[in-house]
Amino acid sequence: MKKILLSVFLFGLSYVNINAQSCTPGANFVDSTYGVWPDTTQNLPWATVNVAYSTDINFKVPATVTIDLDPSGQFVGSPIQSFTVTGLSGLPVGYNYACNISSCTYSGGANGCANVYGTTATTGTYPVTIDVDATVLVTIIPGLPPTPVTQSVSFGGYKIIVGNAGLIAPGYLPSTLTVVPNPTAGKMNISGLTEAMSSALVSITNIEGKVVASQQMNGTTNCAFDLTNMDSGIYFASIQYSGGVENIKFILD
Repeated sequence: MKKILLSVFLFGLSYVNINAQSCTPGANFVDSTYGVWPDTTQNLPWATVNVAYSTDINFKVPATVTIDLDPSGQFVGSPIQSFTVTGLSGLPVGYNYACNISSCTYSGGANGCANVYGTTATTGTYPVTIDVDATVLVTIIPGLPPTPVTQSVSFGGYKIIVGNAGLIAPGYLPSTLTVVPNPTAGKMNISGLTEAMSSALVSITNIEGKVVASQQMNGTTNCAFDLTNMDSGIYFASIQYSGGVENIKFILD
């Protein structure tokens, strides 16, 4: 039985290695503070049904906790000991990912990458979330060694759109959506909406995920908000449309 299980494990490992494309962290991201490339504005490349897909995601791990990772501010400034990519949730059936390090664990401040690959038989829009466990060194009692604290973080706003070859509808591309102006003093518009997108709802959320404004669209293309009574900070516009959900980060001055 043990030999059978070992054989199954080795076969599965070989299958992953054969299908995954090796990736090398991009040297052009070494000087960056931190981040994920491509970002959610550029987003992941489109895919075609029943055609092999392969794309790389590059990332630079922060050396310390930032306000984006911890909106509460509780651990901001604390050193990051390690950073583990625990999953890419929402991938199409038949897709998987492989990091350039088999454990998908990186030290604070390190560069890494993951190859997303596979073939799927189903068209559609697949919102993808990058799930991460960050181990932070927190000083609880001054004078004593810091305590490792593991905190789960998710990075959303990504998507893979799987379509049939040659059937990308004009006006449908979600990358055309923007917040204008950005940064904004309060009065803003969602630019790039088209009738083909059949938009249903636009919601504005703060960095804590609380909805502060929303607007039913019913397929219309004009969308404006007045947020002059809101506090300054980072906000997100979430646009629900026929292809899925598009999230756009903007700054309110």
